[in-house]
Amino acid sequence: MNKPLLILLAGSLLSTQVSAIEWQALPETAPAPEDNPTTEAKVELGKMLFMDPRFSSTGTVSCNSCHNIMEGGDDSRRVSMGVHGLTGGRNAPTVWNSAFHSVQFWDGRVNLLEDQARGPVTNPVEMGMSDIEQAMDRVRAIPGYKPHFDQAFGEDAMTVENAAKAVAAFERTLITPNSAYDQFVKGDKKALSKQQQVGMKKFADLGCVACHAGAAFNGPQNEFGEGFYSKFPTFVNNEYVDKYKLSEDIGRQAPTGKKEDANMFRVPTLRNITDTAPYFHNGSVNDLHEAVRVMAATQLNHKLSRQDTDDIVTFLEALTGEYPQIMMPRLPATSGKSIVAD
Repeated sequence: MNKPLLILLAGSLLSTQVSAIEWQALPETAPAPEDNPTTEAKVELGKMLFMDPRFSSTGTVSCNSCHNIMEGGDDSRRVSMGVHGLTGGRNAPTVWNSAFHSVQFWDGRVNLLEDQARGPVTNPVEMGMSDIEQAMDRVRAIPGYKPHFDQAFGEDAMTVENAAKAVAAFERTLITPNSAYDQFVKGDKKALSKQQQVGMKKFADLGCVACHAGAAFNGPQNEFGEGFYSKFPTFVNNEYVDKYKLSEDIGRQAPTGKKEDANMFRVPTLRNITDTAPYFHNGSVNDLHEAVRVMAATQLNHKLSRQDTDDIVTFLEALTGEYPQIMMPRLPATSGKSIVAD
């Protein structure tokens, strides 16, 4: 990989007059925990499990239902719809490049993709299974899955832990490198338009990089379990907080119970941001220009001009990378009996 390009940007970055920003290209492989190295067999099995709705209580909801990898890795809804038409309280974050998060979910309540993969299965408004082993029993009841587990993990490997490992391994392949931005920081000075370069400088000068830094624009690449969080909203004396109900979700305080974690959220990636509307933890903003204005006001106490907003959005458009070609899997069928019907 080429060494990240260092660009000197004049102006103020928070309290700094001149700042050296290390603009990083997105790696072409994602970090994986030592106990779950990525293999082709795991990825293929994980893709099948990711796409299979039969492990929800109604047989209608799969991982892909809320994180559609045929599009932006989300579901384009304000909040996602699970079994029986039930909806949750938060917007589904994109699964694309989620492998570069050091914690998962908006509130960072789990550390690894392996843990995240298990959560929705027993959530009553997502996949709605009463017990994780009940869901795994449905997997075991499909004979065609066993050879894939055997190939990925060895004999007697049809366990919840291995199913989660397979899904996580697949998700670590969902990476979108080689955006126009990536090409630019690797040395192709023509990869970004003049307006995009102006927007890139304004993005840094305004202070957006205080949170949205690093290769995935989600903060530093921390160790697994070491989350990078920001209070949202930080500045509340503006029109947007009440308009979009930004303070109603207590964020990380929900899993930790700590008062100081109120309204703290894991910083989301800005990769492919043009493909993942609506925006924010509650999906309350449906326009990227408006989202940029909201962020400037609530996080930086700054009111953007129309030109500044246009320039920054134009730069953000350059963060959309190349989506890999994904072949939909053929799911193993049951023979003469449904595992979903009563």
